[in-house]
Formats: sequence, C-alpha cells, structure tokens
Amino acid sequence: MINFSERKEIASNRIKITWANYTECSNKNHNPMHISPTRLSADQILEQLNQTLDPVLSSSRTAARPAAELALCSDAEQSFALRWLEIIARTNSELGFQFIAHVPHAFRNMSLDQVETWLIQALDIYDRQGLYPGSQSLANVDDFLRTVESSKREVRLDSRLNSILVHYLDGLSARSLHIKSGTAPTTDTETIFLPERLDVFSSKAQNTALYRMLVTQLWAQTYFGTFRRKDQKTPTLSDQLDRYSDPARARVIFQRVEQARLDACIKRAFPGLARQMKALNTTPEDPKWHTLIEPLLNPHCTVEDSLELVSTLYHSKAVIPESLPWACEIDIIHGQQATDARVAKNQRDLAEALSNWLEEDMQSTDILDSVKIENAATDASTDQDPPSFTLSLDGTVLTPPAEIQDLMQSIFLDLGEIQSSGSSGASEDDQYDGQSPGGPPESSEESLIAAPEDALVYDEWDFRRGHYRKAWCYLKELEMPEGKIDFYAQTIEKYKGSLISLRRSFETLRNRTQRLKHQNNGDEIDLDALIDARVSAFSGAEMSDQILSRLDRRERDIAVIFMVDVSGSTKGWINDAERECLALLCEALEILGDRYAIYGFSGMTRKRCELYRVKEINEPFSQTVKSRIAGIEPRDYTRMGVTIRHLTKIMNQVSARSRLLITLSDGKPDDYDGYRGEYGIEDTRQALIEAKRAGIHPFCITIDQQAREYLPHMYGAVNYTVIDDVRQLPTKVAAVYRQLTI
Repeated sequence: MINFSERKEIASNRIKITWANYTECSNKNHNPMHISPTRLSADQILEQLNQTLDPVLSSSRTAARPAAELALCSDAEQSFALRWLEIIARTNSELGFQFIAHVPHAFRNMSLDQVETWLIQALDIYDRQGLYPGSQSLANVDDFLRTVESSKREVRLDSRLNSILVHYLDGLSARSLHIKSGTAPTTDTETIFLPERLDVFSSKAQNTALYRMLVTQLWAQTYFGTFRRKDQKTPTLSDQLDRYSDPARARVIFQRVEQARLDACIKRAFPGLARQMKALNTTPEDPKWHTLIEPLLNPHCTVEDSLELVSTLYHSKAVIPESLPWACEIDIIHGQQATDARVAKNQRDLAEALSNWLEEDMQSTDILDSVKIENAATDASTDQDPPSFTLSLDGTVLTPPAEIQDLMQSIFLDLGEIQSSGSSGASEDDQYDGQSPGGPPESSEESLIAAPEDALVYDEWDFRRGHYRKAWCYLKELEMPEGKIDFYAQTIEKYKGSLISLRRSFETLRNRTQRLKHQNNGDEIDLDALIDARVSAFSGAEMSDQILSRLDRRERDIAVIFMVDVSGSTKGWINDAERECLALLCEALEILGDRYAIYGFSGMTRKRCELYRVKEINEPFSQTVKSRIAGIEPRDYTRMGVTIRHLTKIMNQVSARSRLLITLSDGKPDDYDGYRGEYGIEDTRQALIEAKRAGIHPFCITIDQQAREYLPHMYGAVNYTVIDDVRQLPTKVAAVYRQLTI
C-alpha cells in the first residue's frame, strides 16, 4: 500500500502553514513544502527515473519521454514530481510510472496545488480500488480539470439550500410541500423531488436560481390544477392520454402545453419570477409555437384547455419545441394517485371536523349537504393567495376554525370547488370494480366467499388501468396456533455448532465503534475531507474546518419484520426449513438486541387474506413464541401486496433509525382468484414502492430458482438473494441478516 501516514503527514504540515506564506508560495507557482534551488537537465532526471522505476522499465518501455518533458518544467515542478515519485514507488512502481508519465500534462494545465489535489485523489482511489482504477485516475487529467471547473458553478441540494427552498415554498401559499432529493425534478403533489446537484449554467448564482425555478414549477402543478378533475368519475390524465394511438407522443405534447400554461400562471402571479425566467431562458422564442399556445395564456384556462390543445396538436404537423431549462416532468401516475387519495381523505376529515365543530350527530353526506360552503375567490388560478371561504348553516354565516379552513382550501385546490360528499366521487355501486382487461377475474366460487366483518380493508394495484382497486382486499390478523415445543428444542440441538458461531458473529455487531469523518474536532486528520476542502478553496469558496475524524460508539437502532410465506407450496422440507431458520434467528437476535417481529401470511382470494402473528415487534421472546414457530404449517395461497401494505402500516408505528421488511418465500405472488403472473408481480412491486416511500427497506430471501427473472423488478437488483439448497436456509438467512444490518 501507499505510505499513507507520510501523505497524511505532508497534508498535516501544509495545514500549519500560515495563509500569508501559503499565498506567497502559490503566487510564485511552487509548492511550499518542496523548493529546489537548481533545475535538472533531461539526463539528470532520466538517471533518477531509471533508478526509481527500474522494476517496470524495459527496452521498449523507457522513461526518456517523461524525463524530456520534466526538463522543460520549473525547478519547483521538478522537485515536486521527483519527491512524490519516491513516495509512490516505495509501494508500487507501476503507479509511479503512470504518475511520472502524466504529471507533465498536469503541470501545463494546473497550479501545483491543483496537481497535488489531483495526485492525492488518484492515490486514494488506488488505496480503495486497486492499481488499474488508480492508474486511470492519473491518466484522466482532463477529467479532473472538468471536475474542478464544474465545482466552480455546481450547486448542491444540501441542508442549507433545502431549508431555504422550504421557506420559499411556505411563502408561495397553499398546502405545505416537502423537498427530497431525486433523480429528476418531479412531484407527487405531496413531495417535491429535486436533483442532488445542478451545473446547467456557468455560475453558481444561475444554478441556484434554477433550483428556485424548478421548485416554483412543481409547486405550480399542485396549485394551478394540473391533476384537477371534477370527481372520481372524470377520466384521469393517464386515461385521456392513453386513448391516443401513440400515447407516448400525446404525453410529450401534454408536457409541453401544460408547461406553457403553468408558465403563464406563474408570470401573472409573480412578475419578479417572470423576469428571472426570461434571464435563464437561452432558447430563442419560436413565433409559431407562441401562436399555437396563445389560447393557454388566458387567466381562466385550466388543464382541460391544455388537453384540448393536445388533441389539436396531435393531429397536426406542428413541431414540438425542446423543454425550457426549468421544465419539470409531470408525474401523471403518482400525481393523480396522491391527489385522488388526498381528496377522499380530506372529504372524510372535513365532514368529521364539521360534525364535531357544530356538535351535530349526522352522517358525512348529511352534514356536508346541510352546510353551505362558498369560496370568496372565484378562480384560484388568477391569484397567488390561498382561496378563502364562507360557511353558513340554516342561513347563519359562521366563521370556521383554521383546521376546517385548511381542509376546504386543500379540497378546493384539488377539485376547483367544494362538493358534498355524495358528489365527491363514485357511489359504492359505481366504484371501479377491477373488471377491466388484465385484472384477476372473480370466479363464481370466490364471489361466494364472504368478507369477514372485522377484516381490515386495503386497496390493490391494477397496473393495466393505472388505478388502485379501492377497498379491494380484506385482511384479517390472526394468532399463529401453537405447535409442539419439542420442535424448537430439537432445532437448537440440531444446529448447536452453527448457533455458537452465529452468536459470536452477532455479538460483534452489538455496540460497534465507527470512525466519524468530516468533524470539527477529532484525533486524526480526515484526508478525504481535507482534499474536498482544498478543492473548494480552489473554486473560490471558504475552506471548511471540518477536516478531522474521531471514533464514536453508537448503539444499534434497528427494527425488522420477517414476512414468512406459509402458503401450501411450502409443504414439506420448505416449511421445516422456515421454522428452523426462524428458531436460529430468534436465538441470535435476542443476543443482538434488535427489535423484531414475525408474521406468516397466506389466504384464499381477495376476501380472505390472512396474516398470522408469530411475534409482535415489542412482544418479549417467550415459550409462547417458540410454540408459535413450531406451529407454522402450510395453508393456502400467496397474495403478497395486501400483506406488505399491512406490515408497512405496522412498521410506520415503529421509531427506528433503520427499518427492514424481510420476506421469506418459495415463489412468486399467486392466489386462487387469478392473482398471478404480471398482475400479482406489479401489485407486489407497487406495495414495495409504498413501503420504500415510508422509509422501510424491503429485502427478499427465496429458494425459487426462477426468482432472478422477477425479483429484480419487484425488489430491485440488490435487494434479494436466492438460496440454492433449501437445507441451507436456516444458516443462510442469519448470515444475510447480519450483512444487511452491519
């Protein structure tokens, strides 16, 4: 390895140099640590290079060219190169040759301080990844230069900027929106997702302004009604755009025309932002396009007008221009889902709040029908201020509390009006029943199965319609029947040797000590932080003082739910292996101290989904739990989506730094009523996405050898493992858990 301590010592000594001396040395374009009084000739340099690099030189590979190039460099550059060559070659001569071959090019394009940063970065890559990546880093001098240049203009979505943008959003009005990092600027109408970095423009000020423009555009989607529809019977955006023979083209056109409408709304509401938008727009305006979208500039235009224009442009030969710099993708699916769910919830909450406030004992439909609600503002799209409302009961005007005002404002933003609950959506008989093409049919036998009265009700995702089947699945939580306790004791005896090893490995995880980097105080210099600080200083920013590291002892804060497949397909060895692995896990986890729960799942059809409690998250490990593990036996089918949604709900009540949902299964989703194939996979995937959004990390352990065909789509490329031999399940699961929680 590279003499790391020496590099660290050099870096440490450089920190001790006064800023005055540092500036003086930098102005003279030489390294303050290595000053040579004489300039060496090519022959003198070649002699030193031959001696240092002898192990990697040959008749066809000489140091003549680097020596000739170094002879043209200054004495300070020569001294720098030869001194660092000595340090590098002590560990790896090949890396030394790569350094000396590329450092003349670095000298021609960078100051000595930048060259040093380039070098240390390459050495760190070598330390972590090996010779080839380290050599590549040395060869990519131009890439490093581009990184330096990019840092001069790049703006990152750090905590400070996030806080500024959140306050900015609060000032725009309407409902509160969260900000999180994402791959692209989008919103689901609840959260705004922004890229972690921007370097689109040539200055930090412009890129900071671009962040503000992106936030404004995404806020505008929620405020000016991009996802607004009158009621649940009105076709969604997705439905309307999918009617075209080429839905992809229709969606592109909609993105552009709706963006134009939103831009017009923003410019009317915020003249100052209009000037900033003009300053950031480097694309010449297309007069033809301006003429086409002119109808959308009217203050009273809505998303319906945008959809009408889509129809016109789709059947024309109009050229659709490129997106503007601040244009954001309209997340049609997630935006509509979140909006519909929020409308339904807000309608219920409003009816309940009004009933409590007026102290009226009546149904939600009655309370909303009896109260007259009028909005003072006729059109939210013409004013940036939140809408206000008047409320009257039996001719008496009332002033509702802030809670009710907020609910009415939220409903108005989503619907454009406040309706009675009876007209807010489809009736029970008219609700989407899932009988569209691609959905699982309800067999005659299944239709005869009565839904349990005390069951919990969950939606189910129909991927072909892009809809949730509302209140579709009925889940009942039961207690796992107890089995013979002898099974547990026999398992512990059977795996006695493996259990000792497991316990030892888990003990090492308890109260781990780790080194915290980027600290203001500590016992060692953090070389990575130092390099980052130097790069920032080169770009004109103030050099950070968080360049130290220190040891820190932290206790584990992990909660995990094991979701165990107890379908009929697990009969035999698989069921025994599941029970055995749970027994070993419990023994190991009791030593570790992590909070954990175990649930088995099975059922038959959407009307009889069953979840069996083996151990709840805060339930002590006891003889009862051991008996329940022994009592696990194969049952019916594998309807996974509803189970994941329910366990996500349970986990949402648990506070922990890391929350895991680990599935033990022998196959893909499957149920008697047709819940299989692509339909079952997509519903499970959607449920897992919902879990991830809730901050829960899902992982799957399976013995299905075909799982590699579908699990990457459901869980993600790295969030599953396939065990080749079912007999290895007990010991493998514990090892997987250990890796997941390190």
